[in-house]
Amino acid sequence: MKTMKKETKITIIAVIIFALIVSAFVAAFLIFGDDGNAGAKTVTVTVVHKDASQKIFTLNTDAETLGAALIEGGVIGNIESGMIFTVDNETANGAAEEWWCITKGGEMLWTGVNDTMIADGDCYELTFTVGYEGW
Repeated sequence: MKTMKKETKITIIAVIIFALIVSAFVAAFLIFGDDGNAGAKTVTVTVVHKDASQKIFTLNTDAETLGAALIEGGVIGNIESGMIFTVDNETANGAAEEWWCITKGGEMLWTGVNDTMIADGDCYELTFTVGYEGW
């Protein structure tokens, strides 16, 4: 009987120590772990104008989405119904099939500017585009 009680006590102590170790790891992750898109980050945006001239913006931001970072950095004025019309003081005319194509690393984004989550080091392009055919 005495051995059984001793083994039970050792098992209970081992379980408690294990639980404390797991709790410490969980607490460390919550304190120091990855915050996803929260916090300071630097994002580069290259604007390609209608005349093919380019301007590079380096945005230092705490914003979580591309839209918020672009507004905060003064690259765009506002977003209307998820669309960007004016970038770096150049306005696209929808009636003339002009629009701003948003790409990341040359690949067209399939999310709206307000739904595009950003991370530190991301590089985007806003290209003045004419014509809707093929899109």
